[in-house]
Amino acid sequence: MWRCPASDYSKGGCSGQGPVGLVMDCYSPMGDPTPGASATATVRAQSFAHPPVSAPASPKLRWITAALLLIAALLAIALPFVSSTLLTIALGGVAIAAGISQLLRLTSVEGKRGKVFRGLSALLYLVGGVSLLAFPIQSTLSLTLFLGFLLAIEGVMELAAAAAGGGPTRWLVLADGIVTAVLGGLLIVEWPLSGTWAIGTMFGIGLAFSAVNLLTAPAASTEA
Repeated sequence: MWRCPASDYSKGGCSGQGPVGLVMDCYSPMGDPTPGASATATVRAQSFAHPPVSAPASPKLRWITAALLLIAALLAIALPFVSSTLLTIALGGVAIAAGISQLLRLTSVEGKRGKVFRGLSALLYLVGGVSLLAFPIQSTLSLTLFLGFLLAIEGVMELAAAAAGGGPTRWLVLADGIVTAVLGGLLIVEWPLSGTWAIGTMFGIGLAFSAVNLLTAPAASTEA
């Protein structure tokens, strides 16, 4: 338990830096000003629930990582069909690995019902992964159509939230909903042609934004 310094504690309370880096307020129980008595510590106005995003402390490493991300982004945008197919194959491998993991943990599940659900989940992962690997092009087209419906639904939900809500961010939510819904609608209307470029292009744009965020994020502290 953290204790206040005796010099401050005798005044009936103190404020200081706690052992885990939190700002603490301490007060004597029952108003007892006796130095050395246990203090009640409460967290005041600092939270580690969402730590800030930080870039590598080394500027050289930061620039190298950002350059690699930008190169990958340019390649993904320049060759959208190839990048889309590679992403589909990678997704298939991840699905197979997840299915195998589910099977390996099958014996740890208690009860027949739990084992059945875990087994069906593993089977679904394995079948989906094998299907993605066996038919990557067809799977890419199917994933594009699914992505189009997903974006359209998300856009409509954001429009509904903007219409029902208020505040200064309402117009931002409205604009985001319009763009998302229009993008989803374009993917659906232009399908299956959209399947040749959509996933790879969006992946490349995401990589480009990641590179920019890496360069603009504050450097990570090297202090212990």
